[in-house]
Amino acid sequence: MASNSHDAGHGAADAAHAADAAHGSGGMPQLDFSTYGNQIFWLLVTLVVIYFILSRIALPRIAAVLSERQGTITNDLAAAEDLKAKAVEAEDAYNKALADARGEAQRIAAETRAAIQKDLDAAIEKADAEISDKAAESEKAIAEIQAGALEAVQTVAADTAGELVAALGGKADADAIAASVAERMKG
Repeated sequence: MASNSHDAGHGAADAAHAADAAHGSGGMPQLDFSTYGNQIFWLLVTLVVIYFILSRIALPRIAAVLSERQGTITNDLAAAEDLKAKAVEAEDAYNKALADARGEAQRIAAETRAAIQKDLDAAIEKADAEISDKAAESEKAIAEIQAGALEAVQTVAADTAGELVAALGGKADADAIAASVAERMKG
């Protein structure tokens, strides 16, 4: 029985299919020439609606976003140029300050060198004066020592000559010995 009802269901579907084939709608409906006018009408309505949606809603939003992006890019480029100009100015100011500092350092070094040279010259002059004083004192002391040494040499020479003359058996005349030693000392 179950197979009879199943066969009956297939039979009804086959009958409906056969009826459709008899009507002439045996293919795809978009290829049916009798509905072309209707399809073209709805196509045009759909295209007009899509056009109005795009032109009134979507495209203005896209244009606004593009305009905003362009404005942001333009502002960023202007800000970058401004920052670049400020950086160049800062670099120039830095270089100028550096050059001024170097000049000031050289000036201070020159002043310091001059002050040190002045102090050094004063110290050298003082040392030269002290050396000259000590040299004069030393020359005076040397002259005194030399004079004392000459006297001592003359005395020793006179004593030695007197002793030699006495040892040789003669009588030494002190004035003759002194004159003889003085003559020899002169040259």
